[in-house]
Amino acid sequence: MTDRRGTIPATGSTRNLLLLGGLWGTGLLLSGWMPYDRATWWMEVVPVLIAWPVLFALRNHFTFSTLALGLIAFHGCVLMLGGAYSYARVPLGYAVQDWFGLDRNPYDRFGHLMQGFVPAIVIREIFVRGAWLRFRWLLAPLILSICLAISALYELIEFAAAKILGAGAEAFLGSQGDIWDTQWDMLMCLAGSALALLALSRWHDRMIGANPFIGGSSRPD
Repeated sequence: MTDRRGTIPATGSTRNLLLLGGLWGTGLLLSGWMPYDRATWWMEVVPVLIAWPVLFALRNHFTFSTLALGLIAFHGCVLMLGGAYSYARVPLGYAVQDWFGLDRNPYDRFGHLMQGFVPAIVIREIFVRGAWLRFRWLLAPLILSICLAISALYELIEFAAAKILGAGAEAFLGSQGDIWDTQWDMLMCLAGSALALLALSRWHDRMIGANPFIGGSSRPD
């Protein structure tokens, strides 16, 4: 439901964000109860602690679609699970490793896949609703570039953590002895963003079209 100005009422946005806050709050309590390593837990859940206040502060100016908000919620849970066990020790990852006969716990790879998959839709929504691009064909290359830049920034943060903490950063890095872990992480992020655009773009356009565009055109091209 929208008001006469074509904007989503703040109560609806607030309700969704309070639900998200409740979900993430519960997840933070569970994952932070007895994490594998407390410092690693803090480093892994920082994005969650930053994202919710930002989303809540912007709720009257920009309301994400249900698809984008649902993906954001899921990504937060992925981060909290990784923080609780450290990415190299997540039990679900061990199960997948056994099922497929892999040589390492793949949860870290999945986490970096989500690092591209979720931001791709979030970034796409911001650009489409803002109508900031004159040529629509530039949208996908721009999103892929931004996602890859985010991944590169994250790898630089991991590099800094390794330099500062030394051996204590191993749980945060989750490299599991792979000398090409950084390259794999960036590749998984790029693959995740490409997969999101290929699989969800049409659905995303329909989801956005059902909601008002704040500060932009009423519908995507």
